[in-house]
Amino acid sequence: MSVIHDYLRPKKKFPHVWCAGCGHGTILASIIRAIHSLGLDRNKVILVSGIGCSSRAPVYEDFHTLHTTHGRALAFAPGVKMSKPELTVIVITGDGDAVAIGGNHFIHSCRRNIDITTIVFNNSIYGMTGGQVSPTTPEGDRATTAPYGKVGEAFDVCQLAGGAGATFVARGTAVNPSQLEKLLVRGIGHKGFSVIEAISQCPIIYGRLNKKGGPVEMLKWQKDHSITVESFHAKLSRMGADKASSSILEGKFLTGVFTEEKGVPEFCENYEAQVRQLVGKREAA
Repeated sequence: MSVIHDYLRPKKKFPHVWCAGCGHGTILASIIRAIHSLGLDRNKVILVSGIGCSSRAPVYEDFHTLHTTHGRALAFAPGVKMSKPELTVIVITGDGDAVAIGGNHFIHSCRRNIDITTIVFNNSIYGMTGGQVSPTTPEGDRATTAPYGKVGEAFDVCQLAGGAGATFVARGTAVNPSQLEKLLVRGIGHKGFSVIEAISQCPIIYGRLNKKGGPVEMLKWQKDHSITVESFHAKLSRMGADKASSSILEGKFLTGVFTEEKGVPEFCENYEAQVRQLVGKREAA
């Protein structure tokens, strides 16, 4: 616990704005432990966020921070990385902030493979701004803007990130902070664009609207409905049939690392190489 306290801002930033039972504090603690275990200089770490419950996290952490406009964290963060490539740039965003209003920035950051880590706090709803339906709200679930249930399937953040070209993609949960910390260590240490989705519970709005129970019940749901990638493949191997995958995953979601591509050209390095080449040609002319 003392390690976490060492990385928090002065007491005047507290109490925090998160509701009782919210999973965001657990995720914040995992982020701090991951940065600490990597031995990063806090003066060379910058947290960039947009708007939303998740985007309040950098306020409480004692690093350089940049609080931007709604959905634009991944518009500002590349500018920071391009101007100061020696910094460790971490974007903290929510499901709505990242893949709704910020969706275009998200997919193009994945495509560019710029060396930034993006942590998506996914609580399946717009919590801070009134409980509106988000891109990750499950089909049929209720929100203040979908009182009879959401029509249409939800985004799978990890599939979206992998399909758009992110070279490290993983998912963890608030109920398993140890696993989440390990995923964050790998993601932050990865050279290229990393996306770590962190499943969080929102008992006050999402849980209440959908009768999911309190924080304990919602955490138990995360535990009972998640299965690691390793366990999934082990079960699939034992069952010996591809069609078995649907039965293993029925009503469940995967956690762990989905994509980890090493040695893929990184955007800042490619840009610097182009600049050097153009400068060389100019000097030779």
